This record gives sequence, structure tokens and C-alpha cells, in this order.
Amino acid sequence: MPRPNFVLILADDLGYADLGCYGARGDVSPSLDRLAAEGLRFTDGYANSPVCSPTRFALMTGRYQYRLRGALDEPLAGNARGRDDLGLPPSHPTLPSLLRDAGYATALSGKWHLGYPPHFGPLKSGYGEHFGPLGGGVDYFTHCDRGGTHDLFENGAASRRTGYLTDLISDHAVEFIARQKGPFLLSVNYTAPHWPWETRGDEAESKRIGNALHHTDGGSVETYRTMIRHMDEGIGRILAALKTAGAAENTLTVFTSDNGGERFSDTWPFVGKKMDLLEGGIRVPLIAHWPARVAAGRVTPQVAITMDWLPTLLAAAGVPPHSDYQPDGVNLLAPMTDAGGPVPRRLFWRMSHRQQRAVRSGKWKYLQLEGDEFLYDLATDSRERANLAKRDPERLKELRAAYGDWEATMPGIPSDARVSLVYGKSDMATPTP
Repeated sequence: MPRPNFVLILADDLGYADLGCYGARGDVSPSLDRLAAEGLRFTDGYANSPVCSPTRFALMTGRYQYRLRGALDEPLAGNARGRDDLGLPPSHPTLPSLLRDAGYATALSGKWHLGYPPHFGPLKSGYGEHFGPLGGGVDYFTHCDRGGTHDLFENGAASRRTGYLTDLISDHAVEFIARQKGPFLLSVNYTAPHWPWETRGDEAESKRIGNALHHTDGGSVETYRTMIRHMDEGIGRILAALKTAGAAENTLTVFTSDNGGERFSDTWPFVGKKMDLLEGGIRVPLIAHWPARVAAGRVTPQVAITMDWLPTLLAAAGVPPHSDYQPDGVNLLAPMTDAGGPVPRRLFWRMSHRQQRAVRSGKWKYLQLEGDEFLYDLATDSRERANLAKRDPERLKELRAAYGDWEATMPGIPSDARVSLVYGKSDMATPTP
């Protein structure tokens, strides 16, 4: 069989229950629901971070983001411009650079958010072409960031394409697929449904809010769902392009989100949102579709995390990881193809925001939050309401020690690391000690 193609789709601030196949209310995601029905849906998929750019570092490197200085800002912001330490180092092997060196065509359609030129950029880290914004939040119509700076680029030069950003990202992805003659990696990093809250018909709203992109005087649940629907329509076009190109059978398509949902997201069945190490901040939709190897209609409890996709895709392509940068993630091909049961996992997170620490070990979750400790049995209490710390002190001690051992292997948090001021305590769901 020829080497597979890869389409890796990342939504921005999409919560666990925001797709129909994960329990959303309303018809918001028919294309993704069909992708799940014809592929594999994960119930226990996680993001490497509850905030955007750190997760993107993990996706690109297959390693815990805490290993790189740029990922210790929560998240990277406009003040990273000109800094030579706040970004993904071009010398670091990445998923696209390793596949490029193995003969794959590589492209990024959409958001980069891993550092600014001249020191960083998608073309410096393995992508052969790029269309999209370099930073975080961007207006869907003006394509400007919160400071009013134009942030839409094509292969390093400012792009003046006009239109709704979600549609433009989909357009570029479809164009790329149509041009390919050999194996390819296509990353599609949507900015939807991240603020500003604008649908395809909201150009007047774009003019009203100006540069106040994280506006609290607009948006609605309906607007949010429509933004998801626009993204889903673009994904439908991408899947159709794969069929037209005769590439659908041997393409592994993965869909997930960079972190949990925000203001208008439906958090059920969890609590917590973006910036939060409660399940609502880090558990995300995760779908894998590969007709040639992954049976349709399966649901798996396999615990998976963003950084797993580098070793998984490299294994599928027959490409070894760089010997000096061994992945922290694991190869998911066996559980994906039903070649064995779920692989046991122990995952770790930390956030400077509210001094959060977390461990997922089997069904157990250890959480620190502003000095308080919590222990949850996620199999019976996915909403993290029943703190079992006093009932099971030995398990609490074990997981606390495991976290300490893991953290000792990671670089410390520098004093100048940025913590977002946009998301305050009022936006968080807090467990009871």
C-alpha cells in the first residue's frame, strides 16, 4: 500500500460537547458527525494544555510543551514579536519537518501561533507552504489582531485575500489537496470558534467591535453554534476534495481541539473551561478516520493526548522520530486499528494560572488548585464534584509523588513567563475543597 496522506484538523476553543457526535444540541456538525460514524471516536481525548499556543507546541513536537521556553507563556501574545526565545525553534524537529524530509509535501492552512518572524514561522519549521494568521485571536473579516495589526499571511508575505476567515482557510486547504501528486501532510488550523463572536453574516458586528476582539457585549450561543457550522461546512469540502482526488481511502484524517471551550461552549458532562485543568478545560473531541486501516463506527476509551499524533503519524508513514528528540507521546496505531486493548497512560499537566497541577492515571485524576488538593474517580464522577482525597489518602499521596517526579524532569517556569489576563477567576468553575 502507498504511504498514507495525513489531514490534521485543529479547532480553536471547541469544547467537548460542542459537536453532535459528542452530544451537542442542534444540528451543528453534520460533516464531523459523519466522519465519526465512518471512523473512530475517542471518549477520553485530551489537549496538552487548556490554552492554545502551548498545545500547538506539543502537536508539532510530540513532546510535553514545558520543554520549550515559548510554550511557558499562557498563551503567546503580541508582545512576543521580536523575541527570539518565544516561539518554536526552527532547529527543533517537528511533525512537518520529519515528514518533509521523508518526501511528503507539507502545508499549513490556518493559525500558526508559535512565534513571529523573523525568528519563527511555519516555513521555518517544516511546512512547504502556509496561508493564515501568525498570532492568536484575529477578526474574521478585517484579519487584524487585537492591536489592529494585519495578521493574514501567505508564504511569509501579507495576504490581502478578502472574505470570512473560516472560509478562506477551507479554500486554501481544498486548493492544496487538488495540487498533490504524492503523499502529503495538510494541517488545517481553524480559528473557529475562538472569539470574536462573528458568523459569516456578521461583517457589521466586526465593524462595531473594532479591535475589542474579546468582547463581552456580544455573541450568543446561536452565534457560537453557527461558527461551528461554518467550520464544519469547510471540513465537508475538504473531505469531498479528498474523494475527488482519489485520496480518501488512504488518508488518515484527525480532528481535535486545542483546548476546552470558552464563553458560549456547552461544558456538559464536565465542569471547567479554557484555562482550567478540570476536565472541561482539557478533555476535547477527538476523531480519527482512515478507511484503509481504521474500522468504521467504533468508539474507544483509549486515553489520548495532542502530543500522541506525532509518533502515530510517523509510525503510519514508516518514518522514525529524531533520535535526539524522542516523543513523550505514544503511537496510537494499535488501539486505533483494534490490534489490542487500550494502552495504559499516565498524563501530566501544569498551569501557572491559579497554580494548577494535574495527573490522569487510569480512571483517577489528581488536581491541585491554588494550594488545595483533589482526587477524583473519573469513571463515576466525570464532573469532578466528589473529592476523595480524604477517603483515599494513599492514592492521593501516590499521585502527588508521581507529579513531583515528573515535574523534576521538566524545566522550571521562568519569572517572566506570561499568564493571560483575559481569563480571570470569574470565568472558571472551581471545585469545593
